[in-house]
Amino acid sequence: MTANQKPEIKHEFGPREAMEYDIVIVGGGPAGLSAAIKLKQLAFGQGKDVSVCLLEKGSELGAHILSGAVMDPCALNELLPNWKERGAPMGVKVSEDRFLFLTEAGSLKTPNLILPASFKNAGNYVISLANLVRWLGQQAEALGVDVFPGFAAAEVLYSDDGSVKGVATGNVGVDREGRPTGAFQPGIELHANYTMFAEGARGHLGRQLIERFGLDKGKDPQSYSIGIKELWEIDPNRHQPGLVLHTAGWPLDSKTYGGSFLYHMENNQVAVGFTVGLSYQNPYLSPFEEFQRFKSHPAIRNFFEGGKRISYGARAIAAGGLQSLPELVFPGGALIGCEAGFMNGSKIKGIHMAIKSGMLAAESAFDAVSNGRMHDALAEFPQAFRQSWLHEELYRARNFKPWMNKGLHVGTVMFGIDQVLFRGKAPWTLRRQRADHEYLLPAAQCRPIAYPKPDGKLTFDLMSSLYLSGTSHEENQPNHLTLKDPNVPVGINLAVYDGPEARYCPAGVYEFVTGESGAKRLRINAANCVHCKTCDIKDPTQNIVWIAPEGGGGPNYPNM
Repeated sequence: MTANQKPEIKHEFGPREAMEYDIVIVGGGPAGLSAAIKLKQLAFGQGKDVSVCLLEKGSELGAHILSGAVMDPCALNELLPNWKERGAPMGVKVSEDRFLFLTEAGSLKTPNLILPASFKNAGNYVISLANLVRWLGQQAEALGVDVFPGFAAAEVLYSDDGSVKGVATGNVGVDREGRPTGAFQPGIELHANYTMFAEGARGHLGRQLIERFGLDKGKDPQSYSIGIKELWEIDPNRHQPGLVLHTAGWPLDSKTYGGSFLYHMENNQVAVGFTVGLSYQNPYLSPFEEFQRFKSHPAIRNFFEGGKRISYGARAIAAGGLQSLPELVFPGGALIGCEAGFMNGSKIKGIHMAIKSGMLAAESAFDAVSNGRMHDALAEFPQAFRQSWLHEELYRARNFKPWMNKGLHVGTVMFGIDQVLFRGKAPWTLRRQRADHEYLLPAAQCRPIAYPKPDGKLTFDLMSSLYLSGTSHEENQPNHLTLKDPNVPVGINLAVYDGPEARYCPAGVYEFVTGESGAKRLRINAANCVHCKTCDIKDPTQNIVWIAPEGGGGPNYPNM
């Protein structure tokens, strides 16, 4: 009996309803939607009927989508060559690249002549990924894909032989203690010949599958960053459509991987964001506060004078590269997009990779279904990946994150040599041995960081920022931020690391409070969660496990 279908619930409400499809896709991002579209294109092209269902836990397609974003259109050109005629919301073409190295008071612009090709964006577009995803959803539905937003896949279903046979959505209308309320509705089982998992970075079902099937055996640990983003409307006189600006350096120290982006979009809007590698060492570091401090730099703040902040959000990024990719397939399914880690960290781009990975998986799954196969491993998918431009691009960028793990100065020089001198084909491949959470040092070995107070005009506090994410959850539901051991947060995290979860979370979910007895305890404000997955990744004891809350909960991003 599964955790999602307790005996008492089954006794009162009966077994769950089941629906049958050829392909079930979990996640309505660019990878999942591209796989769905490609499957239907192939079916129509060969006069076959292939049923496809896509589940999305957000309240609508795009509600949980957050990205920079500058997009390479190469994969979209393959998937939908007439995307311009179809009205794809591709924003504006990149008009200028700037890369700055920041010190506390100054900046140094890198001449474009010596910039590696990975930092040049000619021919790319500044877009809202959330808007592109909504448009891709329209294309998928027009082709006959059953798209179900507001339904969270909560459980992987297995056949007797151990292969994946589908997923089940979570029960709705369950109180904090796990008891059915008057609004209770049991989850639904979705069975398929093959199930594709496209939940994004650190997907909770993908994590289970990687562990169950040993998909990461012999691979480097995945490496993540947290990306925090704001959307602004700025003074038209300060706006330059298509300007793409990146920075490295201040306010982070040279040992900490990270940097910023500032992308000028349409309609006087600017997307500004900050990424911090989750392998950082100092438990006093707050990615949110580093972002706010970054905006105060003299080379940056002028863009925002007289502007208005519109939205806020955060999401983890899987950036380990080729060496960290798990095995892509297992009996009955596949990992695609950021779920697997298809991200070019050196380009700071993953959208085109997500789309291409979805297309490759769809082609393999379509051939398998057409030949009457089911629940076996789609071996053709990883073979096709290794023969594609997707593998070639990841191979050329494979040493980026390992070099940057050695610090800003060494990493910049050595990756520059890797790209400019060797064109990404250096006769060595660097490896990483430790997961991000293993880098955190005890608080006694680190210096506390004093962050400036927000001014409410350029820099802001956490709670007013969270309000702009549109985040909401049903309050009376089980906590989706679970603890393996409730004693660890105070006994280890607070005692040894001074409670880093209160600082690495960009939504104020975790706070240590003093009870009436004077003892400290961890309070989890689960309703604040923006589903970034940082806690699941950075918790030094790996005691926090993120699971899916009720479908429809979480952030409601506009054009992020």
